[in-house]
Amino acid sequence: MAEHTSSSITIEAAPADVMGVIADFARYPEWTGEVKEAEVLETDASGRAEKVRLLLDAGAIKDDHTLAYTWTGADEVSWTLVKSQMLRSLDGSYRLAPLGGDRTEVTYQLTVDVKIPMLGMIKRKAEKVIIDRALAGLKKRVESAK
Repeated sequence: MAEHTSSSITIEAAPADVMGVIADFARYPEWTGEVKEAEVLETDASGRAEKVRLLLDAGAIKDDHTLAYTWTGADEVSWTLVKSQMLRSLDGSYRLAPLGGDRTEVTYQLTVDVKIPMLGMIKRKAEKVIIDRALAGLKKRVESAK
């Protein structure tokens, strides 16, 4: 089983506000450092994205890939890789936990496997950079919208 990288952050906003930003893929290039383009290819009956094409530039990992999204209630979304040029797998999730008031703990978990040989240490460092930048960008984006 592949190792995963995980990190959490507290955001000063209600879970619904945080999930609203997470679900707004068209705006990812505005707040995620790595996503240069995002295009929703398919949506479910509720209008939530089911397949999204992302153009990613995360330094060591550059790719044009498609992800399939699964929404679990109002507080969790996970994704798996559908197709990619460079990646063998890309699985992740955002889990939101209300902390009371308008505070939410967001946990981001990510597992990346690349097609080219890459030392595990370098791969985990790339995962950590992606997660840390995404969480910091998410926090800034959600809190600035208040």
